[in-house]
Amino acid sequence: MKRPITLFILPLLATALLAGCGGGGGGAPATGGAPVSGNVPDTPVLLASSSFQDRCQAPRAGIGFPDRQGTLADEQSFLRLWTDETYLWPTEVPPSRPADFSTAQDYFAVLKSPLLTATGRPKDRYHFTSPTTTWDDYEHGIELGYGLAWAANGSWYDLPRTWRLTSVLPGSQAQLAGLQRGDQLLEVDGRDFVQDGSDSTVLALYAALYPAADGEQHRFVLARGAQKFTVQLRAARLDVPPVQNTRVLDTPTGKVGYLTFNSHNTVAESQLIGAFKQLQAARVDDLVLDLRYNGGGLLAVASEVAYMVAGPASTDGKIFMHLLGNGKVRDYEPMPFLARSEGMDGLAPAQALPRLGLRRVTVLTGPGTCSASEAIINGLRGVDVEVNLIGGQTCGKPYGFYPADNCGTTYFTIQFHNVNNKGFGDYADGFAPTCWADDDLSRAQGDPQEGQLAVALRYRASGLCTAPASASAPLRASAAAPKLVPVQPPYSAVSVQRQR
Repeated sequence: MKRPITLFILPLLATALLAGCGGGGGGAPATGGAPVSGNVPDTPVLLASSSFQDRCQAPRAGIGFPDRQGTLADEQSFLRLWTDETYLWPTEVPPSRPADFSTAQDYFAVLKSPLLTATGRPKDRYHFTSPTTTWDDYEHGIELGYGLAWAANGSWYDLPRTWRLTSVLPGSQAQLAGLQRGDQLLEVDGRDFVQDGSDSTVLALYAALYPAADGEQHRFVLARGAQKFTVQLRAARLDVPPVQNTRVLDTPTGKVGYLTFNSHNTVAESQLIGAFKQLQAARVDDLVLDLRYNGGGLLAVASEVAYMVAGPASTDGKIFMHLLGNGKVRDYEPMPFLARSEGMDGLAPAQALPRLGLRRVTVLTGPGTCSASEAIINGLRGVDVEVNLIGGQTCGKPYGFYPADNCGTTYFTIQFHNVNNKGFGDYADGFAPTCWADDDLSRAQGDPQEGQLAVALRYRASGLCTAPASASAPLRASAAAPKLVPVQPPYSAVSVQRQR
């Protein structure tokens, strides 16, 4: 059985297999022995994390797993040493006693910087774990659920909750039940979703929205305007295409390509190549790349997208991204603009990628635009491609990691800061849009009248962000409606429990 981690750390793979919000790097830098922090008692100095890796309190059974019998202390020692070796800010990790934690995951949660940025946000907002099987499915575009994606006005404990659908997967249970983009969630299994903030309800809501088993059923009450309706949905393992809605829009000033791109995972490579071939054949003059719900993933895919947008004239001899680590390991190799396929998810490697050769691109953005998606923006700006952003402020993650699978859990800790060909990577608070525009949940993505796309087409034609004075109202962000952030699926129930 192939371990999912090999996708990210085999040193013979091209530097392409790097990731942002959702993944890691192609040739992981070699780590030597590292002094052990006082957080791991009775551990000899100069041991490497590899000395403790795969020594598990409860080894996985089955062919191909590297697990050996170990202890919780072994798993904690691996995490502490791995943090000392690779974490971007190792000196900022506060002391802690492993004995105070009953699981490796709980211990890992404190192995990060507690500092704040100048704007008061946590410096490290991207420290998380996932069951390895769940992460492997995600990277291959498989989701256990109903075919729904949500945007929310806050955390599980922010009341009243406002959750609305951003997309419904074609052919899914949700679509067959009649659910649509923009529907608002009111009740789950008889519990008040909007106003009930009790711990028991939060965990019940989580269990229903993120089912644990194929075939699990739950009842949902939703609203569409003044209309309320009830649906019973059965969970299933779904193939979720990361690339959707590829189309060519005929405008008075030329052909504009459009595509929705939601995840930088392994299946995205072949789908993106197909989409760009379609747009290349149509000879589009411009491109609107919809990344408003794309939280990141493999930086290899981001590099390929940037190349397919710009082509060789802008990118030959240039660097898509430099990776700056903590200085304890050898330098990371810079990532070029990838002009050939990497061969992900069964695609043949080394295929020449299609390219549009554009000097300008428009990106639809919002708070869900993160990591590898921001790397596309920064990478293209690093080679003087004009990138106009329409929508909202991006999340702000100029960092990435090499996920590590240990004993059935995949750990993600920030390990490098990425900068573009010009050396710029200072966007920890996100990229501000060129034009502010609401996420219009009343229309489908790709509809020229949808709020963000309408503003993008207007700006492309006139250089103006708002509608002319004769129009009924400018399409821009308003203070009246709650600002909704795409919901990234939590990877364990721990992530929805109240901080104490």
